[in-house]
Amino acid sequence: MRLSQKQQKFAEMVGLLLHRVSIMPGYSVALGEAFRPPEMVAIYVERGTGSRTSLHGDKLAIDLPLWIDGVYQEETEAYRPLGEFWESIGGSWGGRFRSRPDGNHFSLEHEGRR
Repeated sequence: MRLSQKQQKFAEMVGLLLHRVSIMPGYSVALGEAFRPPEMVAIYVERGTGSRTSLHGDKLAIDLPLWIDGVYQEETEAYRPLGEFWESIGGSWGGRFRSRPDGNHFSLEHEGRR
């Protein structure tokens, strides 16, 4: 599948995830970072908080800040219901990252990158 086709599929998947959140009592999200230009990738890499191969640069990843019952969630485990749903529709969830789990990260695999 071409990158542009994956980007369109990813946008549809994000819509499904946002709908899922809307029917989960007490859960709400805001739109976080999606596209990350090369200059920001370089800054994140320098800080040690990002990767040169980030799918944000390909418009295939989004970060979604989460609140449960009005309380902002920082722990990856709080995102598990969303991550498992995301995986069930074909996405990759950052909560499964081995070196640095990132619960609010939702992406679509491309060229072996998750």
